[in-house]
Amino acid sequence: MKVILSLESATQLAVFLENRPGALARVCEALAKAGVNIHALTVSDTVDHAVIRMIVSDATKALMLLGECGVLAFEKDVLCIDAANELGVLGKITDALSRAEVNIEYAYFATNPNSPKGIIVLRPSNLEKARQALTGL
Repeated sequence: MKVILSLESATQLAVFLENRPGALARVCEALAKAGVNIHALTVSDTVDHAVIRMIVSDATKALMLLGECGVLAFEKDVLCIDAANELGVLGKITDALSRAEVNIEYAYFATNPNSPKGIIVLRPSNLEKARQALTGL
């Protein structure tokens, strides 16, 4: 069984917003109006703000737009893994990273239960070591 179907690096934005209704909607609308598509997104909340991690079609354009709107945003490199949607796949990926002594700083993933594959977005402690550890799975 081929576990990883494709493995690519991507630039992910970490966007800091007030934890209030409409804050994310305004960012999404501004990005859409500027022609920037959102490919992946996760939201983590705290008491007074939310951290939005997103992969977009044009990270540079999105960063400039967010800065112009007064929204704090940073970029990080992540791995985007198209993986088989089968039992044990995540275990194989995390085991390979563990054996290479690569820490997972955070990850998010999703798939439709009936889809043959899913996507995993992963922020490893060392991007190149992670790529090497996962090649061939």
